[in-house]
Amino acid sequence: MPISYTELPRDIVEISGADQRSFLQGLISQDIEKVTAARSAYSTFLTPQGKYLHDFIMLQCGDSLLFDCEQGRSADLVNRLSRFKLRADVALAPKADLKVFAVFGDGAAACLGLETTPGATVQNGNVTITVDPRTEKLGCRLIGPMAEIEAVLHQHDIQASEFSSYDQRRISLGVPDGSRDMEIEKSILLESNIDDLHGIDWEKGCYMGQELTARTKYRGLVKRRLFAFETGESKAVTGEPVVAGDKVVGDVRSTSGNLLLASVRIDALEDVETPVSLETAPLKRLTPPSY
Repeated sequence: MPISYTELPRDIVEISGADQRSFLQGLISQDIEKVTAARSAYSTFLTPQGKYLHDFIMLQCGDSLLFDCEQGRSADLVNRLSRFKLRADVALAPKADLKVFAVFGDGAAACLGLETTPGATVQNGNVTITVDPRTEKLGCRLIGPMAEIEAVLHQHDIQASEFSSYDQRRISLGVPDGSRDMEIEKSILLESNIDDLHGIDWEKGCYMGQELTARTKYRGLVKRRLFAFETGESKAVTGEPVVAGDKVVGDVRSTSGNLLLASVRIDALEDVETPVSLETAPLKRLTPPSY
């Protein structure tokens, strides 16, 4: 696949202040100390019951941290995190002047001068460039002012692509896209492939929702997962049921073209005699990636 770029529908939140790291460490599923000027990381923020609220990519920019988060939900993220500030020296603010672009395709990281390692990060002027910390197969992300990002893209002679091309790549890799694929205050991390995508640190201390997350892993309680499917010529609709015979065993989450992510019961996929499908079209499960 040729290297190309597209702008992503994302928001940026800046976290500053002397207590920024200690404040975040007790709230998020990732070890904040893994985030350095040379490395980004993926993480989530959960309810006390371990249910999904937000996910984001974290980067260090100067003395501050940047959260690359879902577009339209940054105010909710800031509001929820701010409830825990108390007397901590922390400031949280949206950065509307910063944009997020994806550069993807074979050799994207090398093209931008990075090692093909998830989270590898460099600075180019005011643009932070990182290999996607979830999987290098998603390419790189550029975060910075629009004009400076465009200059970097022009410098490397990278051509524009439709967002749908990136979105189909994401779906084929089984990577959830925020609340398009995860239900707010309902989804749990291990049902949403977050562990496979390096969004959980199992060695760090306590954080919001850790108890349920750990119990789910160590007791083997995962009964459904997000899986990628292809529908042939038909196009699925978000929320459409996935069936096995006459039983509903899942539902469609995000779609792009003839690809979709669906939350499906694992035991339904193990029953080879009754293949899963939409009510209106067959489904072909894509080979799960090796992250």
